[in-house]
Amino acid sequence: MTLLDAPARTPSTDAPAFRTAEPQKLVDLFEYGLDAPICLTWELTYACNLSCVHCLSSSGRRDPRELTTEEAKAVIDELERMQVFYVNIGGGEPTVRSDFFEIVDYATAHHVGVKFSTNGVKITPDVAARLAKNDYLDIQISLDGATAEVNDYVRGPGSYDTAITAMRNLRDAGFKNFKLSVVCTSQNIGQLDDFKAIADEYGAQLRLTRLRPSGRGADVWDELHPRPEQQRELYDWLVAHEGEILTGDSFFHLSAYGKALPGLNLCGAGRVVCLIDPVGDVYACPFAIHEEFLAGNVRNDGGFQEVWRHSELFTRLRQPQSGGACSSCQFFDSCKGGCMAAKFFTGLPLDGPDPECVQGFGETALTKLKEGKAELPKASGDHSHRTERYSRSGKVELTLTRREGLGPVLSSTVLSSTVLKPGITAPPVSDCAEDPLAGFQPA
Repeated sequence: MTLLDAPARTPSTDAPAFRTAEPQKLVDLFEYGLDAPICLTWELTYACNLSCVHCLSSSGRRDPRELTTEEAKAVIDELERMQVFYVNIGGGEPTVRSDFFEIVDYATAHHVGVKFSTNGVKITPDVAARLAKNDYLDIQISLDGATAEVNDYVRGPGSYDTAITAMRNLRDAGFKNFKLSVVCTSQNIGQLDDFKAIADEYGAQLRLTRLRPSGRGADVWDELHPRPEQQRELYDWLVAHEGEILTGDSFFHLSAYGKALPGLNLCGAGRVVCLIDPVGDVYACPFAIHEEFLAGNVRNDGGFQEVWRHSELFTRLRQPQSGGACSSCQFFDSCKGGCMAAKFFTGLPLDGPDPECVQGFGETALTKLKEGKAELPKASGDHSHRTERYSRSGKVELTLTRREGLGPVLSSTVLSSTVLKPGITAPPVSDCAEDPLAGFQPA
């Protein structure tokens, strides 16, 4: 599936006159919002057979209020009317819903393409063969370590083998260019070449995404987010492999190193992207599941279209944004201040620097914040299998070692049964798998 046939997008029909003027740059058009999202992330369920330590939605247990099959189809009907080209389905593990394939088939039959993220647990040879027949479908297999030792610490015992088996089944079924999706952490930055080799072996395209301090990810952020020298290593690697690797807009904060990375390089929350959660709540950002970013619910009058085009939150986000503390930085036009969700869940102001600001301003701001011992915001819901959450104060212990040619890996001696439950992991919420500009043609 490509975006080559994506319908043209225009500014919201309710935009003031100055917003309907021809923008000088394409990014200006996006900054003021479009009449329909380019990338709509949709979590079908919080249920998951696994429980990743960095899961953005804190998935595990199903919410009994989740949208029914008929309600899901009604949302798809609305997306078709709005000419939303595709949805990016995640969770939780979406394939554990008994009506998953019914919903997918309904979407693609109604001109709404589907990308879905999975840990691979349901991708049997027969399922892979079925999926390979659908031309309006793309798949992301989640893997966060190029070896079982690195991956299974984060995603749970056996999850590496499950993902590899799923990729093998897709390759053998003739499914071309599915995605190998990797959340970059301090443990796997040294494995980038190995991830690329795995993707090539199975006929996949490598997709890298950023670790966010959201959901359970907030509790392991200090331990797992890449260090400054690893951020530079990642940036240099992406520049060296330009055109080969998908990132969505995960790493636009790295553009302050110099050359801008491909993509929108702008926070698209409420402007060109948003999230529908399993119970129909609509959030501005797939990585900010918090009441501060809740715009409405698809079950309310007017449905999703009413939320997208008229919610107070989205209207506010589409106004010209101040650079705040970052406006005086010479790199602001490149990184736009970084990720809204990363700032929010680390306690930084939304008009302040990204916590991983490559110029070091985020680290300085975080140091001051910690000195003040401010309480950090938490995600709106925890659907984890376990009842005990991870502690932000260091309950998750990591001991990193380095092997020749492998990069940082975990010492197996630090696994703690009070922290990890064997066999329980969950994939993070997905974000746009491709450059949001691909195939876009302004009206």
